[in-house]
Amino acid sequence: MSFIEFDSVYKRYKMGEVVINAADGVTFNIEQGEFCVIVGESGAGKTTVLNMLGGMDSCDDGKIRVAGELINDFSSKKLVEYRRNDVGFVFQFYNLVPNLTALENVELATQIVDKSLSASKTLEKVNLGDRIDNFPSQLSGGEQQRVAIARALAKNPKLLLCDEPTGALDYKTGKQILALLQNTCRETGMTVIVITHNKAITPMADRVISMRSGRVYSMELNDNPIPVERIEW
Repeated sequence: MSFIEFDSVYKRYKMGEVVINAADGVTFNIEQGEFCVIVGESGAGKTTVLNMLGGMDSCDDGKIRVAGELINDFSSKKLVEYRRNDVGFVFQFYNLVPNLTALENVELATQIVDKSLSASKTLEKVNLGDRIDNFPSQLSGGEQQRVAIARALAKNPKLLLCDEPTGALDYKTGKQILALLQNTCRETGMTVIVITHNKAITPMADRVISMRSGRVYSMELNDNPIPVERIEW
């Protein structure tokens, strides 16, 4: 059994009399410790899949398993515990609390879990040890995203879900963020999933899942992932 399994998963939205299949029989698997990229154009269903995997949305049909547990059968209380303890989220637009410092933003996440990591040490690991007392408005976009990653990592989750984490960043900063995520996966054994529309970054992944119109049309394993520093786009 794989660490993550999607088995014929459907998610439907109804707009008037029109039914939209945001996830149309999605099936794939991801192994523990893999760096996985889910790639596809806007509307392909990537974010829908990520939201269901992260317990932020539910499926209408099919089965979603994480570490052997059927998360789409979880009660509301157990879903909250799953999101709190097992999943770290990194979003495109950082979602930092503007009136809290970098350190306080990370500490906010550590207060809701039992086995959290040190907020200050986690910020040091993302090369922000000298910026812990700065507010988000005093940080660059890349630095704010590093705070967001530190906030997710400080929870010490089993699974790190990243929704277009470089979408709001310039080319150089985006590569630095992807390198940080890739290194985190290699050094900690954490399962990292990045969704993106940028096909150029797929050589850095252990597994590439390609989506179109709510469906998975290919899944490829990469025996020799390339460090993102060597990838040009």
